Amino acid sequence: MESKAVAKHVRISPIKVRKILGSVKGKPVEVGLNKLKFMPQKAAGLVEKVVRSAVANADQNESIDVDTLIIQNIIVDQGPSLKRFRARARGRGSRILKKTSHITVILAADGV
Repeated sequence: MESKAVAKHVRISPIKVRKILGSVKGKPVEVGLNKLKFMPQKAAGLVEKVVRSAVANADQNESIDVDTLIIQNIIVDQGPSLKRFRARARGRGSRILKKTSHITVILAADGV
């Protein structure tokens, strides 16, 4: 059985989120949450929140034992970018793209 949670339009670049994913993919949920808790990056807190949401979703299903869940996969896709402008020299302007992310966490039971 699988459990899934998605956070959309998170105001952080997908590249920054992908940097921390390798350390928690494939680990048990308890170990993954413990690692994320002590990482200094902003992305770690955001991913931790989505993992906790996926665990809560799994808890609603009676056939899944929450203690045996592992983090099967974490997917980070780019969301829509906020377009902003900044004044530059000689009366010009340059575009600033403030990127957003869609974070998807998939948990699976250990036996699967």
